Amino acid sequence: MASSHGSSPVPRGGRDGIHRKERETPPPRCRSIRSLPDVCPKEPTGEGRGLCDGPSVVAEHDRWTVYSSKVNLPAALNDPRLAKRESDFFTKTWGLDFAETEVMPSFYLPNITREHFGPYLQETAQRERIHERCKTICPNKDDVDAVSSITTNHDKSRAELEQVPKIFMKPEFALEDPATFNAVLPWSHFNSAGGKSSRDVASSKLLQEKLSHYLDVVEVSIARQISLRSEAFFHAMSSQHELQDRLQETQRAVAVLRGRTAAIDRIMCQGPLRALRTALTRNNCVKLHNKLKLMAAVHQTQPTVQLLLSTSEFVGALELISTTKEVLQQELQGIHSFRHLGSQLCELEKLIDKMMVEDFSMYARSDLNRSLKDEPQVLEKVHKPNAASHKERLESLVFGLLRQRKLDFLDIYSDEMIMAAKAIVSQCVAENVLHIEDIDTEVITKLADQMRLMTFPQWFELLKNVFESFLLFLQSIKATLSVVKNVVLEVLASNQRARLLEEAGSAASVQEAPTGPALLQGEAELAYLTHEGLFISDALNEAHQQQQAVQDQNSAAGSRIQQSRPEAASTDSASGTTETSISREQNFMSGENMMPTDLELNRVINNLQELLYTASDVSHDRCVKVLTARAKDGSLERLSSAEFVCLSRAVEGFVRDTEELCGRRSVSLRGALQSQANRFVHRFHEERKTKLSLLLDNERWKQAEVPAEFQDLVNSIADGRITLPERKIPGPEDRKPSEFLLVNGQKYAVVGTVLLLIRIFLEYCQCVNDIPSIATDMLTRLSDLLKHFNSRSCQLVLGAGALQVVGLKTITTKNLALASRCLQLVVHYIPVIRAHFETKLQPKQFSVLRHFDHITKDYNDHIAEISAKLVAIMDSLFEKVLSKYEVKAPMPSACFRNVCKQMAKMHEAISELLPEEQTQMLFLRINASFKMHLKRQLARLGVINDGGPQHGLVVVDVAFYTENVLALKSLERLDLNMAEIWEQKR
Repeated sequence: MASSHGSSPVPRGGRDGIHRKERETPPPRCRSIRSLPDVCPKEPTGEGRGLCDGPSVVAEHDRWTVYSSKVNLPAALNDPRLAKRESDFFTKTWGLDFAETEVMPSFYLPNITREHFGPYLQETAQRERIHERCKTICPNKDDVDAVSSITTNHDKSRAELEQVPKIFMKPEFALEDPATFNAVLPWSHFNSAGGKSSRDVASSKLLQEKLSHYLDVVEVSIARQISLRSEAFFHAMSSQHELQDRLQETQRAVAVLRGRTAAIDRIMCQGPLRALRTALTRNNCVKLHNKLKLMAAVHQTQPTVQLLLSTSEFVGALELISTTKEVLQQELQGIHSFRHLGSQLCELEKLIDKMMVEDFSMYARSDLNRSLKDEPQVLEKVHKPNAASHKERLESLVFGLLRQRKLDFLDIYSDEMIMAAKAIVSQCVAENVLHIEDIDTEVITKLADQMRLMTFPQWFELLKNVFESFLLFLQSIKATLSVVKNVVLEVLASNQRARLLEEAGSAASVQEAPTGPALLQGEAELAYLTHEGLFISDALNEAHQQQQAVQDQNSAAGSRIQQSRPEAASTDSASGTTETSISREQNFMSGENMMPTDLELNRVINNLQELLYTASDVSHDRCVKVLTARAKDGSLERLSSAEFVCLSRAVEGFVRDTEELCGRRSVSLRGALQSQANRFVHRFHEERKTKLSLLLDNERWKQAEVPAEFQDLVNSIADGRITLPERKIPGPEDRKPSEFLLVNGQKYAVVGTVLLLIRIFLEYCQCVNDIPSIATDMLTRLSDLLKHFNSRSCQLVLGAGALQVVGLKTITTKNLALASRCLQLVVHYIPVIRAHFETKLQPKQFSVLRHFDHITKDYNDHIAEISAKLVAIMDSLFEKVLSKYEVKAPMPSACFRNVCKQMAKMHEAISELLPEEQTQMLFLRINASFKMHLKRQLARLGVINDGGPQHGLVVVDVAFYTENVLALKSLERLDLNMAEIWEQKR
């Protein structure tokens, strides 16, 4: 009946599709470990392998294959079955559950459900129930025997112990408790008032026997337990006896060892220990002596500091104080006599800080306020032999301030510099006013009022003195700042050298590190216990060497203090400067922990350069105040061009010198000059515009003679010199004026206004040469001037304004031709002016040159209008005369005689004024107008070129006209094309 699941026959596959187990040798009970399914299952093959017949996850750890992957990230990202991506796709944890995938079913395996196992479960259910019932009825024999023996003994012991009442088994059982006592010995057995009855006696005996029985049961149980553990009990007893024997042997061995140790101590140790004590005593005495010498050196610190301060050796004094404080904290800590010395040194250090700041402030004040003309270089402290120079004093101050990290000392110098700059202006004004008798300083106390009362030459001399003083002022500041910069660079270099030495020393110490542990101070007396050699003398020698090294370290501080003393007197010797600089560098290297970092030192260097820039700006600002004080009443605007040019050159020279000296382009003074230049340009322009307007209003538009100086002026322009020539003293050999102005071989008939206009725009160009900064403004004003000339001349000539302004009777053709020629002369010089201004402008300012293009267009339009006006005059004449023309004898007709007469007058008026080409072009246009009117009149009269009598008469008049026109000067080769009068309209 007994059977297991493994032996149950399982039917094989039948017709109903149920897969059954074959009856073969059962495999091992342990299941083979199956790998997790892959997201991408393998394709089925014809070998009959199962779906999960892949490599084992546990067995293969040496090589990764495609079967090792559990989640395929590209497949999960490109899954076509998902219409919408999950919202938590990029936040899920990577693992087996990252992709919710299903294994595709195999096409070669049927879909197995629980219904397929139904018949099998029904068939084996009855057998399983019978098997379970047989297991409970017939257990294993070995298990039954073991359990029966244990159960029998246990049941027997339990049965016996159960006879004993539970109260005796409780942990809290105590007969002292009345309740427990009453429960064990009931008082009901002893309640008889009289004597004892037989029943009470029997009850007492029964109770006694019961208790005795309980005792026996417990003793038997205890004896049984002892009998079960007797072997362990006897083993423990024997172990205890053996332990006692070993302890006795150990006691005897310890007694022998103590005796031998006492003998060794008496024979071998007491003498060497006495020698060690003597050596320790001697070493302690040497240490005490060194400490006393160190104390004596520290005691002399304050007098030495006073001596160093008396020679301005701030760095040496500070280094001595720092070394002394370090010695007090490390070597002399706890000395009662020096308990107040630390605080005294701190106060002394603070006092030195204040002294350095005050000394630097006094130095800056004396250096900046001294007479710069007499002492242009760095001022010396005292003019005595063998005395420290002012430069060395400055170096000492800067070294000390850097040593204490007082990096704001440049602010002190900056404040003193600003005050000194103000004093320079006041001093220069006071010195100049002393030589001027017209200014009473007691009545006029303000400097600005005093400067406004000066004449321009006096004020200009004052300004040059101010510029010179400020240049010397900046040179002095640059020399002082260069000394400070050299000190900072020296400190920076010493810091770098110290850092390189420290790195080299650390590398050497790492390479030559000792192999054995170093002995600490105070452990020399134990050297013989830790020595690994054979002789105690070797240990004593090593201990002596270690103590000597410690003593050398202790004495190093005292030597540093003693070495600081000779530095105080080193400056009194002939080589004092070299020794002082070397000692300062050594002090900086030794006190590098107090020194500013390289970043801070570089910042100080940058601040030095900025301070020099500030000095330049301050100087320019003070000069600006001198300019504005003078210009407050408008006196600078009233300067002549030459005076303003002198002022501009002086300012530009000062600005250029300061830029070369300080390396900075200051804009304040240039801005002030530009502001004054704008005002000057405005006045300059207004004066010349007013002058030009007056000239135009008084111009009678007649041809003027050209003086020789104007011809020379034009010739110099042709040679490329756009400047005003110097005025010559008139002499008997001067040339006479000419009738025309020759420009590049062409004759220009001009009016006097145009000659002055040429000189005026040359004045503009000359002003730009002298003051390049006003080129843009001057170009705009010159453009305005040229536009004004064009518009005003148009009003006066074409607009006939000269009839009312000057009183001309009429505007003649000669006036028109002369105006046109003047405009052509101006147009000729506009490109020259443009090229000149282009050389004075920056490339980004070239856009303003377009004004000249507009002006040229306006002038050309004006010239064209004048030409059109001349043609219109003749056109109106032709229309008036030809309207009365009749084709009849005598010939030539009076009408044609009148036309030829007017043509001759026109030619006479303009031929001497206009060039030949323009005259020909003008008469071609006049001839075209004549032909148009003649053609119109002939059409009105009905005369055609049919060879008839009227045609012959017209041909005679036309021949007369042609002969007279071609007889005029410069019109001989003119093609009149008179045949056009006979052409009919189509």
